[in-house]
Amino acid sequence: MDHLQKLEAQSVYILREAYREFKNLAMLWSIGKDSTVLLWLARKAFFGHVPIPLVHIDTSFKVPEMITYRDKFAKEWGLNMVYGQNLKAIKEKFTFPDNNTTRLKCCKALKSDALKHTLSWEWTRYRLDHEQWRYVVDTNTEPYNGVIVGVRSDEEWSRSKERYFSPRDKQNDWGVDNQPPELWNQFKTDFPDGTHIRVHPLLDWTELNIWEYIERENIPITDLYFDQGKGTRYRSLGCMPCTNPVESTAKTPSEIIEELRGGKFANIAERSGRAQDSEDGGWLETLRRDGYM
Repeated sequence: MDHLQKLEAQSVYILREAYREFKNLAMLWSIGKDSTVLLWLARKAFFGHVPIPLVHIDTSFKVPEMITYRDKFAKEWGLNMVYGQNLKAIKEKFTFPDNNTTRLKCCKALKSDALKHTLSWEWTRYRLDHEQWRYVVDTNTEPYNGVIVGVRSDEEWSRSKERYFSPRDKQNDWGVDNQPPELWNQFKTDFPDGTHIRVHPLLDWTELNIWEYIERENIPITDLYFDQGKGTRYRSLGCMPCTNPVESTAKTPSEIIEELRGGKFANIAERSGRAQDSEDGGWLETLRRDGYM
């Protein structure tokens, strides 16, 4: 087995273990490359069928192509697609794009709070009806007690503190100093009742590994990652007001791999295009302690 095959096997094992051990699981799909690779691995782990609901937190400020892409493949792959929003904050315009709060508080409201309350069903969830081809109110009001997430330890320094199976408290808050050891591929999956679990099958993947796997498997990802003739592309996807494209003429996964191996992005942080990261270097850990991805 080569390195990518070993990573794939480990991730498939983690996905199957999570499905076996935890009830009321969901998987977050941000529409980005990492969570799309995670979705691809889930389809492999369960032989083409994904038995876990896919949850997307829609801030209402995503690039429109992301939503189009989400719904296209949710229909093609028969996904149990669910989305949630902080409708109150959006309606009252308590957002950074509306100049009514900071980026950090906006992320907390539209991402952290929306995620917490969507998982718990304290706020309405919307599910794709495959017969009507539209989203309807989700009648399943059970909370999701565990969430599978496509974070990688190399992506951002706070994520390097994570575990494959990471316990949270009942409010989804992350106790970074209270995480179980994971030595020699031995994972703790026995947690007290009421513990919220985050599962991270891609933890040991790198950005380069992700793109190598996308190329090998020919995974269809959103075109936003590729230059469309303007000499720019997105390297990391988020909300439009806070995510800037990078200068790049890469139009294929192989060209992006070349940029990462020894080209222009070999030593540049993946999230350098995220305005909030430049504004506050510790913002992501602050949000993650409060339940963010």
